[in-house]
Amino acid sequence: MSITNNKSRSEHIEQREFVSWFRKTFPGVLIFAVPNGGKRGAAAAAKLQLEGVVPGVPDLFVPAWGLWIEMKRADGGTVSTDQKKIMGHLEECGYTCVVAWGDADAREKVQAHVRWYGH
Repeated sequence: MSITNNKSRSEHIEQREFVSWFRKTFPGVLIFAVPNGGKRGAAAAAKLQLEGVVPGVPDLFVPAWGLWIEMKRADGGTVSTDQKKIMGHLEECGYTCVVAWGDADAREKVQAHVRWYGH
């Protein structure tokens, strides 16, 4: 059950609800998460950087649409300097990047993207 108006939800829950909606609404369209965030110890962070993790990469990607989605809580959060830099680079490469402030905003922005690009 989705509760889209609760402003106290974590970014994790906002993203989980959005991905569930996306997969039901657009079956067959791949969306996947980039597990870039989260608190880690120095050793784990160093290991991930060696494996290719780059700070600031958006949370979700829809390859068929060239769409990157950075999820934030509906009632807070900020777009970091690294996120702004990476999203700017991705847009220069021809991708579309959106920042979604919660599940409901993500749905609206994806639907607008679909209307604009005709997916």
